[in-house]
Amino acid sequence: MLLVLYVVFLLGLSNCQLVPTATPTKRTIRVGIAAAQLTQSGSVGWSSCGGAVPIAVQYLQSKGHLTEFDFEYIMEYTECDKASTVKAGLRFMKDLNVDVVIGPPCAKALEVMGTLSVIYKKLVLGWGFVSESQLADSTRFPFVTSVQPTATTLGLATAKVLETFKFDRVALLYYTDEQNYCQSVMDDVEATVNDPDSYSVNIVWKGSLVYANSAATRATLNAVKSRARIILFCAISGPEKRDYLIKIGQENMITNDYVHILLTMRSIGYGVQTSLGKKTFANGLTPLWESFSVNTDGNETMAKKAAEKMLVIDVNSDVQDTDFLQYFTKNIANAVRDPPMNCNSSACINASATSMGSYARHLFDVFYLYGLGVDKLNSTDPLVYNNLDNLIPQLITSFDGMTGRVQISDTLYRVPFYQLYGLDDNYEQIPLINMTFFNASSQVSKGYSDEGRTVWHFWGGARPLDTPICGFSGRYCPVQFWDQYGVLIFVAGVVIIFLICIMFICIGCIVRNRRLEQERQNSEWQIPSVKLILPEKRKKQNSRRSINSGPSTVTGDSKMTIDGGFHENYTVQMYEKDLVLTTKHHVAPLSREDKEKYAKLRKLDHDNLNKFIGLSIDGPLYVAVWKMCSRGSLQDIISRGNFSMDGFFMFCIIRDIAEGVHFLHKSFLRLHGNLRSATCLVNDSWQVKLAEFGLDNLLEEHTPTKKRMLWAAPEVLRGSLNVHQMDPSADVYSFAIVASEILTKREAWDLSNRKEGADEILYMIKKGGARAIRPELILDAEVSPALTTLVKDCWAETPEDRPKAEQICKLLFEMTPKANTNLMDHVFNMLEEYTTTLEVDIEERTKELTLEKKKADILLSRMLPKQVAERLKAGQTVEPEGFDSVTVFFSDVVKFTILASKCSPFQVVNLLNDLYSNFDTIIEEHGVYKVESIGDGYLCVSGLPTRNGYAHIKQIVDMSLQFMEYCRKFKIPHLPREQVELRIGINSGPCVAGVVGLSMPRYCLFGDTVNTASRMESNGKPSMIHMSEAAHSLLTSHYPHKYETNSRGEVIIKGKGVMETFWVLGRADGAAETNSLSTRTTPPVTDENWPPNFNEEQRKRAVTPYPERQKSANRKMDTLKVI
Repeated sequence: MLLVLYVVFLLGLSNCQLVPTATPTKRTIRVGIAAAQLTQSGSVGWSSCGGAVPIAVQYLQSKGHLTEFDFEYIMEYTECDKASTVKAGLRFMKDLNVDVVIGPPCAKALEVMGTLSVIYKKLVLGWGFVSESQLADSTRFPFVTSVQPTATTLGLATAKVLETFKFDRVALLYYTDEQNYCQSVMDDVEATVNDPDSYSVNIVWKGSLVYANSAATRATLNAVKSRARIILFCAISGPEKRDYLIKIGQENMITNDYVHILLTMRSIGYGVQTSLGKKTFANGLTPLWESFSVNTDGNETMAKKAAEKMLVIDVNSDVQDTDFLQYFTKNIANAVRDPPMNCNSSACINASATSMGSYARHLFDVFYLYGLGVDKLNSTDPLVYNNLDNLIPQLITSFDGMTGRVQISDTLYRVPFYQLYGLDDNYEQIPLINMTFFNASSQVSKGYSDEGRTVWHFWGGARPLDTPICGFSGRYCPVQFWDQYGVLIFVAGVVIIFLICIMFICIGCIVRNRRLEQERQNSEWQIPSVKLILPEKRKKQNSRRSINSGPSTVTGDSKMTIDGGFHENYTVQMYEKDLVLTTKHHVAPLSREDKEKYAKLRKLDHDNLNKFIGLSIDGPLYVAVWKMCSRGSLQDIISRGNFSMDGFFMFCIIRDIAEGVHFLHKSFLRLHGNLRSATCLVNDSWQVKLAEFGLDNLLEEHTPTKKRMLWAAPEVLRGSLNVHQMDPSADVYSFAIVASEILTKREAWDLSNRKEGADEILYMIKKGGARAIRPELILDAEVSPALTTLVKDCWAETPEDRPKAEQICKLLFEMTPKANTNLMDHVFNMLEEYTTTLEVDIEERTKELTLEKKKADILLSRMLPKQVAERLKAGQTVEPEGFDSVTVFFSDVVKFTILASKCSPFQVVNLLNDLYSNFDTIIEEHGVYKVESIGDGYLCVSGLPTRNGYAHIKQIVDMSLQFMEYCRKFKIPHLPREQVELRIGINSGPCVAGVVGLSMPRYCLFGDTVNTASRMESNGKPSMIHMSEAAHSLLTSHYPHKYETNSRGEVIIKGKGVMETFWVLGRADGAAETNSLSTRTTPPVTDENWPPNFNEEQRKRAVTPYPERQKSANRKMDTLKVI
C-alpha cells in the first residue's frame, strides 16, 4: 500500500515537473479542545465522545464541504476545572492562536472559556452540560454557540404540558451528579413553572435521587407517594433512567394513578445510545428498558412496564439519516483513536465499541455547524473565516443533524423544538405534543385527536388525577353512591314529587287566576245596564264662558245641557253619579278577540282621546259608554254659530286632533276609521278628545245618513270599505275636512250655502279627477299659510300623496309660535295682559269712586247728623231717641212775599242761597244742627243729636244775635234799598228725634217744644229775637248777667193760651257782635249747570213761583229730605 502511494507521489512529482502550474496545498484549521475524561465519562468523556469531531469532518467532506481544508487537533484535559480551563484557553487563543475552540462540556468552565473568547475574538463551540440560560446571553458571551437549548425553554415546555392536562400538583426529582446538571435544570424548570404569568402549579416535593444509593432512592420515592401522583424527574445517563424505572416498579408506583415525566434535552426520548445490536426504535436508538449489556439482567419486563407509565419531554429526536447514525454509533470509539485524532490515553484505548457518550451527537452537530459556517464563506483565507464578524452570521442557520432538526437563533443557541413523547401499543415512541419557543412567542400543537386512546391508553383510557380520589393515604375514598346519597335521594325524590304537586297546583292557580283576570278585565269594560240612569231633566241654564269678566277668545253659550244638544246619536246618562255619553248599537256576537280589544280599549289613555269607560251588553241594545265632554262636539259648537276664536285657538284645536290621530295610528287599533267633527268632543278646558274609535264591529242603532259620509276619503267611498279595510291615510283625509270646518267656522262643505246637496257632493268626490272637489277655505281670522297648505296636502286625491300623522304632528310643532305652546298658555298670556291694564283701570275707577263717595258723604252729612248717617250707611236702623233739654230755633224773612215779587225766580233763588249759605257758616261756628230750610223758613236745634248739657241755649242765642247782625249788614245786589229782616223764635225743653221713611228718609223733631218755638217765631216782630219763658229761665239761670233780655209781657199764644215771653236784646257786656259775614258765600249743593243763562227779556217776564206765605201755626214738625 505504501509502495502504491509512493509511486503515485512520484508520478505527481513528474507531472509537476511537466506541468508548470503547481497544485495548491490545503489550508489547515487548528482546533483547540478543552476535554474531560474523568468527569461524567459516560456522558461527556472524550474517549466516548471525541470521535464525533473527525466523523463530522468526514460527513462534511462527503457532502462536498471543507474539501480544501485539513484539521489539526490540539488537546488539553481540563476536567471542567476553571483554572485548567483558563490555562488551556490562554494556550489555545494566545499562544497557539487556534482557529476555533471546542469548549469544556461543563457550564461553569464554559463560562470561563466564553469570557476569554470575548478578549481574543475566538469562536467557542459549546456541548455537554451547558444548558444554563445565562450561556445564551449574547451580550456576555457573543462568541459561544451550542446546539443545545436552555433549561428555561424546558421549563416552558413543562408548564405547557401541565396546563394541557390540567395537572397542578407535582413533585420534582433529579439524580445527583458531579456537575449538578440535573439540579440546575430542575431549578430553571421550577423558576419557570412558578412564574406568576404561567400556569399555576403547586410543587409539593423537590428531592434528589442517588444512583449508587438504592435505599435513599426508595425512601425518597416513598415520601413522594404520600404527596404527589405527577412526578417530574431528570436523569443524565441511560443507566440512571433505567434505574428510575426499576425503582418505581419496585415501589409499586406504576399503577394507573401515577404519571412520570422525564425532562431531558438529549434528543433521544425513550432511547439510549448503544450498539449492542438489540431492538431499536425507528430513530435507531435502543429503548432504555433494555439492559446495557449483551446479556439480560432480568429487569427488562419491570422496566418496560414502568416505561408504560412514563412520558418524556425532549428536544425533537427525529434523525433523518438513520443509517449514518448507526455508522456513527459503531465507529465513534475507533475514530477517537485513529488519525487525525490519535487519542492514545488509556480511556481511549479501552473505549467500548458498543456504546458512545450521551452528548457525542451534540458534539457532532456543533462541529458540523462550524464546518457549514466556514464553508459558506467560500474562502480559505484565515483572515476571512477567522473574522468572527463574517463567520457568526453564517452560523445562524438550520440543518438536519444527529440530534434531529437543528435551528440556531440570534443568540447562537438552538431554537428548541420540544415534543412530548409517549409509547404506542407497539412500544414505539410517538410525539404527542409539539412545542416551539422563539423569543417571547410559543406554538403548541397536539398530535392526537382522541386523548384517552392516544395518550392514556396505558392508563385505562382516562387521564389520571393529580390528587387521588381516595387521597394520598387511601383513607378518603368516597363512599358508595347509594350508601352516601341514598337518604338524600329519597328526600330529594319526596321533595321533587312535592314540587311537582306544587307546580301542578301553581299551574292550576295560574290558569284560574288568568280566568279570573279575564273575568276582571271583562268586568272592567262590561257595564250593567241598570247602572246607566237617565238624569232628571232640568231647565236649561246657559253658562257663559268668561275669564274674570275679562276679554276672551271664546264667547257664547259653550256648555251642553243634560237634555241634549248633541248632534248625532249621543245620549247623556248617569253612571256611578257621573254624567257620561252613550251610543247605542245593535246586539252582535262578541268573539274573544273583541273582548280582549275592549279590555285594551279601556286602558287606552291619551290627552286627546276621550276615555272609553265600557260597554253594556246585558240590555236589548249594546250601549257604549264614553267620558262626558261638557262642551259637546266640534260640530255642535260650530253649528250654534255664536262661536268666535282667534288663529291660535284654531291652531290648538287642529293640533289636538292631529295628536289624537297620531296616537291611534301607533296603537293596536291602527286607525280611527270614523273621524268627523261630531266625534271630536271638547271638554271644559277646551281640549279636543276623539271618540267613537274601536267600535267598528258594532252596528249603530240607526242607519247613518249619507251626510256622515262627507268626511270619508274618496277611496273609501269608491270601494265601500269598512274600517278593517281602510288605510291610515283615510284618517288624514278626514282630519283635513274637520280642519276646514274649524278654519272656516262652518259645517263641513258649507252645505247650507251650497247649491249641491250631500248626494251630489258624494258623487263628485267619488268621481275624483285632476281637479277634485274640496271644501273652500274662506277664512275670517289670521291663519298661517303653512297651516292651510298642510290641510290641502292632507286631502290629496291619492292616498300616497297625503302626509302621515307623524309628519303632520311634526309640521304643526314647527308652526307653534315660540311664545305659546298650548291653548292655556295663550289664555294665561291674555289674562296677564288684561290684568296689567285692569290694575290701571281699577286704580282710576277707585279714585273716581272715592271722590264720589266723599261727595256723597259730605252731602249726606249736610242732610243728616253724622251719627245717623253712619248707622244708615252701615245698614242699621235708627231708633227714635228722646232728649231732656234742647233749644229749638225758628226764623222767617219778614215780608218775603213782597220782596220775592220784586225779583225774578232766579234772583229769589240766588238771594236765598246767598243768605242761607252764610247762615250755614254761622251755624257751623256755633255747633248748631240745621234741621231744614223751606222757602224763607229756617229751623235749627242745639242739644241733639249730640247732647251738650245746657250749652244749647247759649249756642242758639249767640247764633240768633249773629244772624241779626248779618242781616243788618246784608245788601240785596239788585235791590240795594231794600233791607232783609228776620223774625226769630226760640224755645227750650224736651224733644224726640228720629228718622222717618225709607225711600227718602228725614231726620225729624217731635214734641211740644218744637211747636212752641214755631209760635215764638210767628208771634215775634221783625229784627227781634222772641224767647219763651222756659228758654229765658234756662238762659238767665245758667248764664246770668251775660245777655240783655226784656220781658214782653203776657201774650196769647194759639194753642197755648197766655204765656209770658221775652226779647233778647244783646250781650250784657255790650261787646260788638262778630263781623258781618255778608261778603262770604258758600256754594249751594246744587247742579253745576244750574241756574241756566236766561237773557234779559226772559228775566223780566219771570214771575215768582212762590205764593204768599201763610204765617200760621199749623206746622208742628220739620223734616229733612235726603237727596
